[in-house]
Amino acid sequence: MLERDIVQSRGFRNIGKGGAAVGFEVAVRLPYYRGIWLSQLRPGRLVVDGVEIAPADITWVVDGKAYSQGELAAHGDVHWFLLDTAVLSVWKPGGLAQGLHEIEIDFSWSASYMPPSMDSAFGTRPQKRQLVLV
Repeated sequence: MLERDIVQSRGFRNIGKGGAAVGFEVAVRLPYYRGIWLSQLRPGRLVVDGVEIAPADITWVVDGKAYSQGELAAHGDVHWFLLDTAVLSVWKPGGLAQGLHEIEIDFSWSASYMPPSMDSAFGTRPQKRQLVLV
């Protein structure tokens, strides 16, 4: 079940490889009633504990498949359903320390029934949420 907030507390965790943390994941939900094709997604900023994450370090996982932010525009055949979360998988050696972290994200999307010049009319204002990593 989705939480009300765009930034979901479920799924906030470190990613391990070979016994070491290599990054972390945070899930987000889409606040748009129709769902969107990935080519409509306009990734914005991800800020963790006041530090902006470089776009090259973020992978969007939608329906179990991973896409770099640069690849999203080429995938007009992949749909982000409104009741599914997208997982932002972030490469960060060592991951995040256990405890409280402030996550801030914003992103937007184009609507299929609006001209491209109105892309900025849709989207999230920066969404902040404090999450606990255990």
